Order: sequence, then C-alpha cells, then structure tokens
Amino acid sequence: MQARFSRSVRTLVPALALLALGADAVASTLNQNASWTIDRAATTTKYRSVAYGDSIYAGYNGSISSAAKYSAPTVNAEYLSTQWASDIESVRRTKSGAVASDVYNNKIVAERSYMQASNTRVVTFEMCGNDGLQARTAFKSQSGTCDYSILTAAEQSCKTYVTKAMDYINANAYSGVKLKVVSNLHYPGYSADNVQSSCKDAGTGATVKMQDKFIPSLARMNFMMCDVARQKGFSCADNFAQYMGADYDSNGDGKIDSDALRYVSGESEASYVNRIVTTLRSTIRDANTHFVNSGSSYDYIQSDDTHPTYNGSTITSGLFGDTTGTGAPRYTSFPSGKNPIWNQYGHERMGWAVSSFNTPAP
Repeated sequence: MQARFSRSVRTLVPALALLALGADAVASTLNQNASWTIDRAATTTKYRSVAYGDSIYAGYNGSISSAAKYSAPTVNAEYLSTQWASDIESVRRTKSGAVASDVYNNKIVAERSYMQASNTRVVTFEMCGNDGLQARTAFKSQSGTCDYSILTAAEQSCKTYVTKAMDYINANAYSGVKLKVVSNLHYPGYSADNVQSSCKDAGTGATVKMQDKFIPSLARMNFMMCDVARQKGFSCADNFAQYMGADYDSNGDGKIDSDALRYVSGESEASYVNRIVTTLRSTIRDANTHFVNSGSSYDYIQSDDTHPTYNGSTITSGLFGDTTGTGAPRYTSFPSGKNPIWNQYGHERMGWAVSSFNTPAP
C-alpha cells in the first residue's frame, strides 16, 4: 500500500488563520479532497470515477484533517473494480459545509478537469444537504410568527444548482463517461425533530412539529433531484429510501420498506410527496437505527447525528493536506452484487446504492 500527501502553503496559511476562529469555522468551509485507487491484482488497466460534493461524499468524521478512506464513492470504486476487472481511481473533490452553489461553482465547475480525463468512466455528485441543514437551524431559532420562506429558498437553491450541475457535467465530462449519478438526501436528526417549534404558525397561532414541516420540504428536494436526473440522463441513488426505510416489510403492505419509499421514475411530485409524507410515513425511521430485519439493526449515522458511519480506517484529508494512495480491494467478490457489509454502515449502503447503476463494461 502506498500513500502520498500533497500540501500547499498557499492554501494552508488561510486555513490556519481560520483555525484561530475554532474548528467549527474551519469545518464549515473545509476542502476535503482525496484520490484512492483500488489496485486489483493481475491488471494494470485503470479507470477513473469522479465524485463531487460536500461532507457526505468527503467521508467527514468530525476531524479537520482526516476522513473515511471508504466513503461512498470509494465503496463504489471497489464494486467497479470487480465488475470491470480493472483498477479504479476514486477521485473525491469535496468541500465539507458547502451549500449547493458552492459545490457547483467551486468543485464541479472550477475542478472540471478531473472529469475530463480520458480514463474517466463515472461521474457522481451530491449537494443540498447544507442548504437544508442551514434552513432547519434558522427555522429552529425563530420566535414569534413562523417564517417558512427559508425552507422554500433552500428548495429553490437546490433545484437551481442540481439542474446546473447536471447540465454542466453533460456538457463537460469526458465523452467516454458511461455513468452519471446524483445521490439524494437522507434525513439526519429525524427523531430529534419530533418536537414543537418555538415560533407559531400565522394561521393557527400554535407551534408546529418541526418534523412535520421539514419532511415535506426534504421530499420535494429529493423528488426534484431524481426527476431532473431522469430528464437529463443521470441515475438517482435514493439515499432517503436506503437510510430511512427498513429492509423488511414492517407494515404488511407486501413491499420491503426501503423499496416502497424509493422514487418511481415518471411519477408526479404530488404522488411522491404524498407517499413519503402520508401513506408510508409510519415506515420512516431514524437512520441511527436502520433495521435490516425485524430483530437486527445497524447505526447509519455518526454521533453528530448527521454524517454516515463507515468501515475501516481514515486518510489525511483537509487542513493538513490530502491523500493520494493505492490499496488492494477489501473484497474481490460480491454475491448478488453486494459486499458482506453492504447494509451495516451508512457509507457502505450509499456506495452500494450508487453501484446498483454500474454498467457491465467500461
């Protein structure tokens, strides 16, 4: 196994200046880039998978200097390596704390060269989580009459930049790219939001349950991501369904919960939102307790109640440089298209969700 660490004095100095303001200030706008190659035995052919996003794809673990080695994009690279019998370079160009406009402008557009390389075969991205989290924080701090416009603004920003991102990737990615995927949003802190607001609704004069206000907004964003993906030649990894629904039929409707919650290609927004907010609401569970059957569960969310759990070690990524390295795959066979821990960690589940769209050949 090899690992090389690149450091830039020009970027390190302002980052150190931010450090004086505290770790939270740094983490709010922290570049966390990495490149990890799955080095498969008996092959020298190497293809690239490029992932753009915020702290989710970064593999953020609360540190300003390290991240999960096997975040979702690199988990998918391991699947690709086996499917294509080749080495796969998993390139992560991410910025923890970035809102959708930041990911679009400063990662996808500014760092487009990574997806333009002639060995690139997969481009994936995720965004909008921080738009939603910031709107939720602002809403929770309200007193007096509730102002719902901050939620609407987050939805609109998400739609604007997801659409821009897909258009830009379509226009600028290497022509030989085989797969383009957007990952939508899980709902971090679902259980914690099962409380009343401090502000009061203008119509009823009563406080509102925060969960009841946030989940329709999240559902509209997730529908938009998957539906725009359908229109623009992208696949959509439905992380909301993968994280928030159990892997068995808990309500006796004849469908596994995580399957029943998924976006259905071509359905209307009204149909999708009603299914999430009303029809299947009783099957939605906090991802801190993701049931794989009626008696067993795994924790998909770290102790910060936001970021996905992960398997394995960390790599240097962030304030003190970024890792470029190689390593053998953890697994070399995937019965039924799944590794042995595909449903035990948040990043493993997300990586598998992206991999479910992989093409049979590069």
